[in-house]
This record gives sequence, C-alpha cells and structure tokens, in this order.
Amino acid sequence: MENWVRVLLFLCCLVTVGFAAISSDGETKTYIVHVDRSQMPAAFLSHENWYASSVKSVLGVEDEVSILYNYEEAFHGFATRLNAAQAAALEKMDGVLGIYPETIYELHTTRSPEFLGLDAVTAMQPDGPNYGQDVVVGVLDTGIWPESESFNDRGLGPVPLHWKGECEVGTKFKATVCNKKIVGARFFSNGYEAAVGPINETAEFRSPRDQDGHGTHTASTAVGSEVIGASLLGYANGSARGMAPKARIAAYKVCWVGGCFSTDILKAIDKAVADGVNVLSMSLGGGIAPYYRDSISLGAFGAMQRGIFVSCSAGNSGPDAVSLSNVAPWITTVGASTMDRNFPADIKLGNGMIFGGVSLYHGRQTLGTKVPLVYQSSNSSSTGGSPMNLCLTGTLDPKTVAGKIVVCDRGITARVAKGAVVKAAGGAGMILANTEANGEELVADCHMLPASAVGQKEGEAIKKYIKSTPNPTATILFKGTVLGVKPSPVVAAFSSRGPNIVNPDILKPDVIAPGVNILAAWTAFEAPTGLSNDPRRVKFNIISGTSMSCPHVSGIAAIIKGAHPDWSPAAIKSALMTTAYVLDNTGKTLQDAATANASNAFDHGAGHVDPKKALNPGLVYDITADDYVEFLCSLKYTPAQINLITKSNATCRNTLHSPGDLNYPSFSPVFSVPSNSSSDIVVKYTRTLTNVGPAGSKYNVTTVHQSTEVSTVVEPQTLYFAKTGDKQTYTVTFTGKPLPVVSGLLIATFGSLTWSDGVHDVRSPIAFSWQSADSF
Repeated sequence: MENWVRVLLFLCCLVTVGFAAISSDGETKTYIVHVDRSQMPAAFLSHENWYASSVKSVLGVEDEVSILYNYEEAFHGFATRLNAAQAAALEKMDGVLGIYPETIYELHTTRSPEFLGLDAVTAMQPDGPNYGQDVVVGVLDTGIWPESESFNDRGLGPVPLHWKGECEVGTKFKATVCNKKIVGARFFSNGYEAAVGPINETAEFRSPRDQDGHGTHTASTAVGSEVIGASLLGYANGSARGMAPKARIAAYKVCWVGGCFSTDILKAIDKAVADGVNVLSMSLGGGIAPYYRDSISLGAFGAMQRGIFVSCSAGNSGPDAVSLSNVAPWITTVGASTMDRNFPADIKLGNGMIFGGVSLYHGRQTLGTKVPLVYQSSNSSSTGGSPMNLCLTGTLDPKTVAGKIVVCDRGITARVAKGAVVKAAGGAGMILANTEANGEELVADCHMLPASAVGQKEGEAIKKYIKSTPNPTATILFKGTVLGVKPSPVVAAFSSRGPNIVNPDILKPDVIAPGVNILAAWTAFEAPTGLSNDPRRVKFNIISGTSMSCPHVSGIAAIIKGAHPDWSPAAIKSALMTTAYVLDNTGKTLQDAATANASNAFDHGAGHVDPKKALNPGLVYDITADDYVEFLCSLKYTPAQINLITKSNATCRNTLHSPGDLNYPSFSPVFSVPSNSSSDIVVKYTRTLTNVGPAGSKYNVTTVHQSTEVSTVVEPQTLYFAKTGDKQTYTVTFTGKPLPVVSGLLIATFGSLTWSDGVHDVRSPIAFSWQSADSF
C-alpha cells in the first residue's frame, strides 16, 4: 500500500487547550458571554444597558461592573470580569447562550512573488496590474511599523469609498502616520490588561505600533509596496513586495508580550467587519475546540457572513499528526512550504568531509580553517535516554567551549538563543543540529556569531566524527544567497498536519504557501533575532513559520477579490485549492522536509498555491452561509450551539446527509468499520460546481487517482455549462474495503479527482480514512 499513515485520532474526545474549567474559587477572570440579542427585555434602551444590568445582578454590592467589550458585528455578546460563582449565575439568565473563560492564543511564527509567478499575474489583470487596489486586507497581529518603506503609498489612488475605519492615536503613534496604503490601525488591549495588568510602555507600545516585528512582517508580506534593494544584511537582496502591492492594509494589534487574548481578537474581528475589510489575515492560533467554543471560528463565521475572506495559519506543531488549529471550514487554513532560495553555510570537518547547512550570519565568509570542535553532551539533559546538548543558559562550561565551534541540539529554546549562549560562553561558532522532530528541515537564522544549522543526519555524522578523533576541528563556509534550489517547494517540517480532529470529514490544511526564510519588513524597535542583547537593527528580516505562509494567501486572495469582486469567500478558497499543485520543480510529489519522503494531503492539503491559475479556475465549489448552517446541523449541534455561531435561530432543513456532503473543494471520506465485518463500506457525497469560465464549457472527469483499497465512481462523468454562472451537480461514491482497524487508530491513504475542459484542471484532493466503529 502506498502513502499509508497511522495516527492516533480520538474522535470522541476533543482536546481543548487554553480553556480553564469553571472552578468554585473566588478568583476573578475574564469571560466571553454569548447572547441572543433578540431576547433583550423591552425595558432596556440598548444592548449595552442590558449587558451591564445583567452583570450587575450577579455581582456583590461592593463590586463594580466591568464590561471590557461589547460585540456587535461578527459576534453578539460581551466580555466581562467575574468569579466562578458569578459566571455560573450569569449563564443561567435568560438570553445568555453560553459563557466561556478567556483563551490565550499564540503567534504562529524577497523572492516569493517571483516564485509564485506573480509577474505573470500582472499581465492577466484586465485593467492593468492593479493587484487589488480597492481591496482592504485586515491583519490581526502585533501591530505595524508605519515608517517602513514597505508601506509607502506612491502610485496609489484614493482610499476605497467603502472603507469606514480609522487610525487610533496611542503611544508613539499619530493618526498622521497612516496614508493611502495604511488606511486603518487600531489596538485592542482590554482583555490583555485585565488579565496581566497595565501595559509596561517601556517594553511595548500601547498603540498600533509594532514592538515585536511579527505584525509588520506579515502585513508587508500580504500587501507591502515594492522596495528596491531590500535585504537582510546582504542576504536575499532584491526588490521586496507583498503579494498584492496595490491593496490597502488595516492593522489590528491584538498580540502583546503576554500573548493574544481571545476577547481582544474577537473585538478586533468585530471592528474589522464594521470598518469594511475585504480580507482578514490571522497568523495566530492555538488549542482545539468545537466551532461554537473557538473565538477565532466564531468571529470568522461572522466575517464570512459579510463576504469577507478569512485566512489563518495552520500552526507550527508539525510534523506531528493531528496538530492543526483554525480548522473551521469557513476559514482557509494555510500550511508552510519552502521556496527555491537558500542561504548555504557548509560545514567542513577536519577530515575533509563537507556537510550542507544554512545561515544568515553576517560576518566573515570563512570561520578560520581548522577551529576546534566540541559536543558537550555530558552537561545537558536528555529526552528518551539519548544524550543531548541543548545549549541552555548556564549549561556550557567556558573552559570547555571557549574558542571552539560548539555543536548544539535543536529544541526547548529558540535557535538564536542557543547561539547567544555559545557566544556568552566564549564559543567561536555554533553548529545547530536537528533532532528527530525536525528531520532534515533547514531554517536559516540571523545569528549573533558564526553559526550554521544542519539536518539530523548531518548532525549525527558530525557528532560521530567528534567521537572518532582526539582533536576534532571544523570550519563554516558562508556562501550567501543561492537561487534555483531543487527540490522545491518542500513541505516545512514545522507545518502542522491533519487529520482534522474537530471534524475529520473536512480535510485540513487547505493549501500550503511559502513560509520558510521569508524576507519582509521589520520593526526598528526589535533586533532581527528578537534577543534583548542583540544591538542590531534592520529594515527587513527573514523569518519562518506558518505565520509567514498565511499572509501570502491573504494577499493572493486580495488579488482574486480585486479581479472578481462578486466572488464569495468560498469561491476564492475553491479557486486557490482546485488550482494548487502537488509536484515540485523536479516533477515529483511534493516532499516532506521532516522525512524527505513524499508528502500527502494531511501535510499539504490541496497542494501549493498557484496565483496565476487561481485567477482563472474555470469552475468553483461555492458555499453560502446557509450551507454552513446545514453543515452544523449535520454535526448534530443543538439549536443553541448553532445560534452561538450564526447569531440567529436557524432552522435545520437537513439537506446534508453527513458533514462530508458540504460543498467543499476536497474530500475526506471516513469509513467506519464494524467489528468483524467483511462487507464493503460505501460513502456517497454530492457536489455542485459553478462555471466561472466561458459559456458552453464542457468538463470531463479525466483523472480519479485512488488507492487499491477504494473504488471511486463519479456520476455523471461529463458536465456541460451553457453559460457563465451555470451550476451542475455530480455524485461521487467511494467504496472501501473493510480493513482491520485497531480501536482508536486511524488508517489513511490518498487520492484525487479532477474535472477538465482541456484548459482548466479542477482538482480535488481525497483523504480516505478507516476508523473502528467502536471509536465513535
């Protein structure tokens, strides 16, 4: 069997990270309160008065009402401070649908326009290369550094008429720093400050200004203006620009030194919807919860209802399976890949052997000729019994490492922090070796001392050499920037993987995009390493993460929205997914950096985004808000749970036989295998395609790649679309063999289905899964 994957999948036990259980103690915490606005008593003139009165009724006589936020657009309700007993009392009141503790999310942390073929997209714009100039992309992150050249507004027309946002004044942030590129900037800190206390304005700005750099980087990746001669200390030199350089940016600062708080995130989404954003980009997440208890999922649904495309990072918990976040079907979930650019820094050992590594160290091209080499494994802890040198603070003996190149193992602390520890101990350089968790993935860093990162196999070979000789030596050869790397793209090892534990019938991630070694704008407040003892300041930085891949898709979505303003968020997602590719620049299946083997749909989703093809997909799988309601009904959610998401008393028409019947651009049939069964298992889905190409288009099912364990039948096999906008429906029947499955263990294999008219190939990935019926 090919492409088999075995992972633990606990379908009956959704793991909720970040939610605190309501306890009986008197500690005051922040809660998000879901409210049915239609149940407001007539005695109240406004919802705000009703909310305040409700809270007052459960407080003690001496307690003061603290309403942190009122939510009105993407979500209905409010955030407040209560103890556990007060929260329990409030939850019983009429009109309260649910009450949940604050959740803390975390950040998921140029050549990409050329690599993605955006130069070719320019020629496809019917009115010239406008790159979505009337589209506003809202970025929820750490804020923005408005002085960056990436946010210049040269050549931009007036601010779009539909925009209602503004630039909020705050610490070292004046309204005048906004322009025709940065059309809005806000900050949200009530939830954060309620939990941790007032902001320390020596460490961070109480304003939209970005002290961290992450938000500036993601915003410029999505829509940054062109900057000629951009680089990080000479690395990746060239013209830097975002995916949609003519689109506008609205920065919503929701992440602080202490994290990204759900109350602040939800209010930012609420305000972004009211302001008039067209695309929302969120490179943050964390935790797994049902859709009605996930703040990002709830806010994103409200945005989708208003026609806003929402993209989120998949997470950086790969290569472990079942590690995704942001998996709601109305969100576009983005994993990370490499590009064909690298920054080689080879390791040459004293015995003449050379091993490939990467680095962004700015200094001497060669570190001596034969520098002493050491691996101080005896001074560090181990996991699983293997000796390791994690180069944690205080673990290196200066007498042992001074003047030497130190081999450090990756893990626990930041990669650049290990280099700082080596430098502080007097080390001459560092070789950072991957462990099994990272495999052969190579991520370059702007180290403070000569350093190079190597894969696990290379690291083991270097350690073996050290043991083999009494006087091991090495040097590091820094080779600058190299283009045309093969194979590429490759799925990043850190990119979070499926299956989707919240709902395995929806395949996630949706797509992958560049997220490794991405050059983009940076804050002048923070060093490129983010370390307090790093005095360097740069205008551009190179960092990695699904945080970097998400804004690539957000920017591409802005281009598509600009070219097709009437397309729904689901249509844009479909265009991105069905035109994505799964072959690298050597003609082979996209490789997984963690294993160096072929990746699969749990790793890369539909594949790697292709902007040029996404602008003209031929057909799309469209989904309306009502369709998502039917999806929620098929999950057997209660009316109250559905109301939490949709903000209305929806009626289930039960048009979907199962969650997998949602008109999604991918398939993820789950075969439930009864004990001791020998009968085949049949899963049948219906899909509807909408023609966004020329009239008179005729499509045939040209390829149905499947495993030997599944047979697939598509009916009909030809679809004819008389005019643009026509819709045609087909059914696909998957018949799977009753494979022997141990309870709780998922087995999966993969395939795809493609419709083609000879010009457009509309491809859907398929993940076939077998699950013991005893697990449901």
